Amino acid sequence: MSTAFILRFPAGSQTPILTLTRPSPTVWQIELHNGADNRLVKTLINDALKPALQTIEREWRKERAEGKARKDKNAGAGCQKFFSNGLDFASAVADPAWFPATFDPLLLYLLTFPLPTVAAINGHCFAAGAMLSLAFDYRVMTDGVKRNAWMCMNEIDFGAVWPVSFAAIVRAKVSATATHRFVVEGRRFTPTEARDAGLVDEIVAGGTRGVLKRAHEIAQEKAPKAREGVWGLIKTELYRPVVELVRLGIPSLTTARDESAAQLRLGRL
Repeated sequence: MSTAFILRFPAGSQTPILTLTRPSPTVWQIELHNGADNRLVKTLINDALKPALQTIEREWRKERAEGKARKDKNAGAGCQKFFSNGLDFASAVADPAWFPATFDPLLLYLLTFPLPTVAAINGHCFAAGAMLSLAFDYRVMTDGVKRNAWMCMNEIDFGAVWPVSFAAIVRAKVSATATHRFVVEGRRFTPTEARDAGLVDEIVAGGTRGVLKRAHEIAQEKAPKAREGVWGLIKTELYRPVVELVRLGIPSLTTARDESAAQLRLGRL
């Protein structure tokens, strides 16, 4: 694939919601433009995000194999990055298969992706958008000076229970000292607080342009790590407890089931 290319998804759509470009030989960039806040609806995930990631992986594997055949030591280097502000809650809760069939596979794909991944967070990063960012290897966030930005898992504030996948990823990615504030309290972290809590790796000035510039730099720096083809395999072993737990398909807790269980339990007292 040439470095001078642009692909839009969904394929053939008159109103694409994702653009895939390749700004350098080792960096692929995914840009979301699904409305003002890039809601993670089923079309965006199944018809745009997943196909874009598959395109990247397919091209990387092809070029790596070709490079090995001609004994090119630099073949196979690569990195991908992009950045959302949560799912469409109404459609998600109305679809029992939303997490097991749509969102969870995306999280696991990113978590074990064979190339280094960088999330460029240029604004608010809430709920499923924050969870999506945690599935990346690296997170770069705006410093919030030019544009307000918060990072928050706010399900506690609108009564949404967590799927098993969310809890598993947080246990693997977030420190014990930050987890209670981030998850149970639903605290809004400023960019500085998010960095200090380890939720993001860096904060940068300059708005979207500054975030993308730094994300590109990290991508270029880490890209050679994918050369030997084991980046994703090592991550798969590292996050094996997450992958295996999520694939069990354990249903999420619900307030209705909790209430029924409580009535039975308390009725016996």
